[in-house]
Amino acid sequence: MSTTRETRLSEGEAWHGAHACQVVAGEAGGKVLRYELKRGAAAPETVAGGKTNVLLEHAIDLDPRTEYLMRADRVDFAPGGVALPHRHRGGGIRCLIAGTLEVTVGETPARTVTPGGAWFESGREPVLARASKDEATSFVRVAILPREIRGRTSIMYVDPNDAERGRPRTYTVYVDEPIEVG
Repeated sequence: MSTTRETRLSEGEAWHGAHACQVVAGEAGGKVLRYELKRGAAAPETVAGGKTNVLLEHAIDLDPRTEYLMRADRVDFAPGGVALPHRHRGGGIRCLIAGTLEVTVGETPARTVTPGGAWFESGREPVLARASKDEATSFVRVAILPREIRGRTSIMYVDPNDAERGRPRTYTVYVDEPIEVG
């Protein structure tokens, strides 16, 4: 017996699942940021009544013997906010939804990201992020992290003293759930 379950989402909400789903926009339409963790290369599925644009695809190294979780969250910077050089306990894709963000990942030159722009952080290289001085800046991300940090931050500052500096930002966690990768 198959059961169908409907989940309705509003702006600022997220859904997580391990099985196929269908995304249908309401009467007013909508924009969906969809993150998928999958083996191999496959064409993205379309959205009923809409179109699909792939912003970024990136491989991620995962040890099949390690337990992981998927975290979807939002980071909001006050104008002029800075995330001093840091790493994370795992990798993931970010997408800017408001403002501008100057991002330096590892040794690559700084890049200015605008709304709709996406980037990948592996968690291994240091990252420096500077938000717009004139407006609030926000991005959403989905990261694959070690399961043992569920409910805790994944950030590790290059200089541990920076943990007390450069934090005019807030976090909203939408999903922090165990996943199976093996």
